[in-house]
Amino acid sequence: MYVACIKDNDCKCGSYCFGSYRIKWAFVCADGGFEQIGNGLAKTGEIRWMKQHLGRLCRQKHVRTPLAQFAAKSYQSPSPYGNVLIMSPWNYPVLLTLEPLVDAIAAGNTAVVKPSAYAPASANVLKDLLEECFPPEYVAVVLGGREENQALLQEKFDKIFFTGSVAVGKQVMESAARHLTPVTLELGGKSPCIVEKSSKIRLAARRIVFGKFINCGSNLLCWIT
Repeated sequence: MYVACIKDNDCKCGSYCFGSYRIKWAFVCADGGFEQIGNGLAKTGEIRWMKQHLGRLCRQKHVRTPLAQFAAKSYQSPSPYGNVLIMSPWNYPVLLTLEPLVDAIAAGNTAVVKPSAYAPASANVLKDLLEECFPPEYVAVVLGGREENQALLQEKFDKIFFTGSVAVGKQVMESAARHLTPVTLELGGKSPCIVEKSSKIRLAARRIVFGKFINCGSNLLCWIT
């Protein structure tokens, strides 16, 4: 598990105190660079990829100029959205909270993180970790259930990233539309499976059962066999 951390004025690169959490971290330092510190769990994942590619992703890109503007030069210049709302689900509460948060911070945004109320222990740990690393003006964590979700959706954000059910996704889209806020919705599904006549039925059956029951059935998988 990886988290990006904005270094404060008292921090010496590589010596920030993370208390008793034995997790590998990375800095988004004040000068815009990254530095890994400590030992930890899991893989480098999103932060390592971002470290390698952030310069390219932020680079101004020249694009073809339309014929009607033939005398001009055209380019794309990436810029932050601003303040991002990240609403994460219960089935992968750490992964699906931190991955979009890493991307949001790397792109220069601030973020409000709303973990799922259905994974309260994970939500509390995430709150402790993020509040230990970030000033609230960079990353704020909101805990709670439907009431807190509805209150957040009444606010104006510059981008909303939501992972969850189709029903709540519709509410997110409706609320975002009032402010013309762009959204990214990763919604639930029914794990479709197509088994062709040429398939090995016993092998297909084992794979389907594995896919349906892995992680207590909370994965969304699509099989074609």
